[in-house]
Amino acid sequence: MERSYSMLAEIKGINEECGVFGIWGHEKAAELTYYGLHSMQHRGQEGAGIVVNDGMELKAHKGLGLVNDVFKHAKFSELTGNVAVGHVRYSTQGGKGIENVQPLLFRSQTGSMALAHNGNLMNEQKLRGELEDEGSILQTSSDTEVLAHLIRRNGMETNEKSISSALNKVVGAYAYLILKEDKMFAALDPSGIRPLSIGKLGDAYVVASETCAFDQIGATFIREVLPGELVTISDKGIESTRFAMREQRRMCAMEYVYLSRPDSDLNEVNVHASRKRMGIELAKESPAEADMVIGVPDSSISAAIGFAEESGLPYEMGIIKNRYVGRTFIQPSQELREQGVKLKLAPVRGIVEGKRIVMIDDSIVRGTTSRRIVQMLKDAGAKEVHVRIASPSIQNPCYYGIDMSTRKELIAANNSIDEICEIIGSESISYLSIDGLEKAIIKDKTLHQGICAACMTGNYPVKEDGQTEISYTRC
Repeated sequence: MERSYSMLAEIKGINEECGVFGIWGHEKAAELTYYGLHSMQHRGQEGAGIVVNDGMELKAHKGLGLVNDVFKHAKFSELTGNVAVGHVRYSTQGGKGIENVQPLLFRSQTGSMALAHNGNLMNEQKLRGELEDEGSILQTSSDTEVLAHLIRRNGMETNEKSISSALNKVVGAYAYLILKEDKMFAALDPSGIRPLSIGKLGDAYVVASETCAFDQIGATFIREVLPGELVTISDKGIESTRFAMREQRRMCAMEYVYLSRPDSDLNEVNVHASRKRMGIELAKESPAEADMVIGVPDSSISAAIGFAEESGLPYEMGIIKNRYVGRTFIQPSQELREQGVKLKLAPVRGIVEGKRIVMIDDSIVRGTTSRRIVQMLKDAGAKEVHVRIASPSIQNPCYYGIDMSTRKELIAANNSIDEICEIIGSESISYLSIDGLEKAIIKDKTLHQGICAACMTGNYPVKEDGQTEISYTRC
């Protein structure tokens, strides 16, 4: 059954922006996985889990909440083994139960398997229907479980052949870690939309969504998992096979704009450096007459520094952040998002009072945060607030794993620039162009370099039927 994108947005309820971590060959595998997940807490705050392999069986510990909360009372002495995979999870409506917290663990008479997944399967509903028609009984509402059933379809064992066959049936953006008793597998979608890297810690191999996890545990970056690649890690070492032809790399632009930590490197590009270049390009494209530049903490600080340097205006800390409040973008309800802004950010009156402010933000999705921040600055005495956004306007839903599932919730999809300016209460607003974004992120326009900016351009690199856009011009 074919579905349009608008129908898919209404049907699909689990869009995730998560983090995965795996380690093979270290006696403190569970503890190191805990620290790796902690470093990627920003990628998901609703659940966390670890599955450890002691060479005989797979054992799991997972729960709802932050990594610290989930493992506060965990007995790591019981999570023994030199292999582990972990996951931090963010869910949208319909999938918040403990049964959906990953890694998902499956047991059978022929062996166990654990799955950790970052991304979104666009054809999950179709595959779920086919599996149920064949007699499969799925226990979760997560699209991650679909891959497990595809792997073990018709009694197949979990190996490179069955995993490759299953991966060729799924469509979307995904980074997978798959663990069984004697091997760990890592796989990335053919367009490489989601990030996934390989590192090494002594003789141990490490796989993570972001390289900041390597820094956290003292591991050294080796390379990226390539689009369409299936990596097998075992006591024999590391092996690589291909389950699909590699497409033009389409790393999610929002990873650079907002989602990833600034100290991470994605596809050989440092996140902080790319954000700073976004600010530089934005200052070239949309200067403003003002007294100072301020950034919305934390993900906009790098762009604000770049804007200030290029424009010659002083950079000031005009907004401070309460470090004990989570990210408002990934809160699951609008009510919590609005309340979160008040708790999270506060203007520095002594800095902004009587001043013309250029406020740099990384993006505007729904407009809630921007409206409240502009109002807070004016309540603190700011004379003018000129908003500059260090990314193009978001006008289209994301079907690859970020919580932007319908056009009606996107402020730029339903309002003109003047209307947005009026809604958020600023004197002016400008966005970075798509060309400016590409200049900031892409080093060379090759098969290895490229971004997915579908939420900004409407040009989707992967369609629900599996077709891909191969040309570079726009992703």
